[in-house]
Amino acid sequence: MDSNTSQPRQQTALIIGAGPAGLTAAYSLLKKTDIHPIILEASPFIGGISRTAEHHGNRMDLGGHRFFTKDPDVNALWEDLMPLQGSPAADDAELGVTKPLAAGGPDPEREDRVMLVRNRVSRIYYLRKFFDYPISLKLNTFRNMGIGRTFRAGLGYMAANTRKREETSLENFYINRFGRPLYEMFFEAYTEKLWGRHPSQISAEWGAQRVKGLSLSKTLLNALTKPFNRRGPVETSLIEQFHYPKKGPGQYWEAMADEIRRLGGEIRLNSEVIGIRLAEGQIAGIQIADPATGAQQELTGQHIFPTMAVKDLIAAIGDIVPADVKRVATGLPYRDFITVGLLVDKLKLANQTGQKTLHGGVPDNWIYIQEPEVQIGRLQIFNNWSPYMVADPHKSVWIGLEYFCSEGDRWWTMSDEDFIRFAADELVKIGVIEAGSIMDAVRIRVKKAYPAYFDTYDNFEIVKNYLSQIDNLYCIGRNGQHRYNNMDHSMLTALTAVDALLGHIPKEDVWQVNTEKEYHETAKTACNSN
Repeated sequence: MDSNTSQPRQQTALIIGAGPAGLTAAYSLLKKTDIHPIILEASPFIGGISRTAEHHGNRMDLGGHRFFTKDPDVNALWEDLMPLQGSPAADDAELGVTKPLAAGGPDPEREDRVMLVRNRVSRIYYLRKFFDYPISLKLNTFRNMGIGRTFRAGLGYMAANTRKREETSLENFYINRFGRPLYEMFFEAYTEKLWGRHPSQISAEWGAQRVKGLSLSKTLLNALTKPFNRRGPVETSLIEQFHYPKKGPGQYWEAMADEIRRLGGEIRLNSEVIGIRLAEGQIAGIQIADPATGAQQELTGQHIFPTMAVKDLIAAIGDIVPADVKRVATGLPYRDFITVGLLVDKLKLANQTGQKTLHGGVPDNWIYIQEPEVQIGRLQIFNNWSPYMVADPHKSVWIGLEYFCSEGDRWWTMSDEDFIRFAADELVKIGVIEAGSIMDAVRIRVKKAYPAYFDTYDNFEIVKNYLSQIDNLYCIGRNGQHRYNNMDHSMLTALTAVDALLGHIPKEDVWQVNTEKEYHETAKTACNSN
């Protein structure tokens, strides 16, 4: 060969965002191709909204992330990096709780890189009482609601089945499945807390993606067939066990990041995308800046995988974007998120479930707060996610109070001290904690946690079509597709994008992940490996 003949340069993929989708894309590229991935992450953290934050030895799962999927490829990816436990976790061993264990799997008391099997307990707190989540047809449900509410709920459900509404809004979506009285009790106020809009103003598409086949009749059917259906498909909202990293979801993503680096990939933290240069129908360059120093640089790559918010992606492309695309993208709404971590000596909530805990309290992973006089949306109990999340799981309870807000509003701009006091007072008001029980506290804010389904979202196809015409662009993840995906769906968009890049499937399939209305009802092969 002529010594002057140059060797072909290795191709590069620029991946925007080090959350589940971005990390999965890089890992898949390293496993399946010779393409060199470079991840650009604006923050100093790995994992996006799925990261685990640590405060004085206590770890917080931002948003609550069950590792449960019906996609075998995603499940295999989880098990590849974090094998299932082979010995009991500390709390299960002490309490005598039996869980399915993997033969030869790691011992969580000796090793850190291990996936635990955890019981799913999620309930609704309403009228200062606990209701099953999703709502169940049990005697306790009727007892808690009272005769009058139960009677109205029954009539409302029958009416909803007699005459279906056109599903022009999320409100009609819920009423069709549960009836108006149950909708008003258990969905209306919480949905408005979450989105800052009444359900009548929100697209029914959100319900189609997040609730899918679930309804009161499906809940009843699940209860009746449960004793005979040990291995069959099950609604995601009805699962009773899930897998969970020993030290929270961020531990898994940090393990994947380590593996990406070991395989030769790059992860550049504090690298915010501030500009995107287009040429001849492709992205020709990406300008990044260090948020702290302001230092700027342009990178080039043959393949681009953005997980950044679509609104920001279009803004970064700049003035060459057509006016109608820019108008829709600029108007896309998002909800931001605040978590307050409180370390308390105990909760006031009595444990009447029959399930024991190390701290003696309720066994819930999270509790949906439906009390109308408070603004908290959901309460997490991190001890119950994993005993290894808490510095002293016997003598303290580490909880997360979740609030939904909009960047720049009065809650977002409130000082940490004032907001923590406000949040703690709310829990005292509804009888969850005692006023003097707080030992430590922290507040964490997350931008653009939830892409929303109102305002210009009805015209999102205009933006999607424009982005789809850029040859080397593969939009992935929750914000990259402006779709309220679960963590496994975000990973699946990345795996699908890599397959499309390799020519195994059409590129448009990347946008089809989590659009099937029956996705949660059937699996490609099987459910969890346990």
